[in-house]
Amino acid sequence: MQVQDIMSTNVKTVTPDQLVKDIAIIMVMDHISGAPVVDDDNNLVGIISEKDILQHMFPKLDEVMSDTHFDFENMEHNYKDTMNVKVGELMTKDVASIDLSMPCLKAASTMWLRNFRRIPVTHNNKLVGIVSIGDVHRAIFKSRIK
Repeated sequence: MQVQDIMSTNVKTVTPDQLVKDIAIIMVMDHISGAPVVDDDNNLVGIISEKDILQHMFPKLDEVMSDTHFDFENMEHNYKDTMNVKVGELMTKDVASIDLSMPCLKAASTMWLRNFRRIPVTHNNKLVGIVSIGDVHRAIFKSRIK
């Protein structure tokens, strides 16, 4: 079984020039934790996650080290400012992907080794889908349990 047999092709994507609020709305409404970032030619250029968004609100290490008391509760007010940042500023640029012809268990191994729950699927660097650990598990379960 190959990744192309089990991947989701209805992938929510954003571009680097879109505002973070565009993907934050999709994340909240569609219950997803991240999305691939593509350019105008559908080339995979990054990935944006809830972690990337929330991390933008955290203080920098030098700020924490210089301040004996940092008001983490007050940081929630920075969320609104984060919504107006471009996706390209917060996304992970060195994004891993897998090819659609990869065997499913090799894809699962890749995700496990890199501690990912899902990974973009590309062909010639073009985004063609996404696959999750759950997709792999479901496919193996259905093929082996009758």
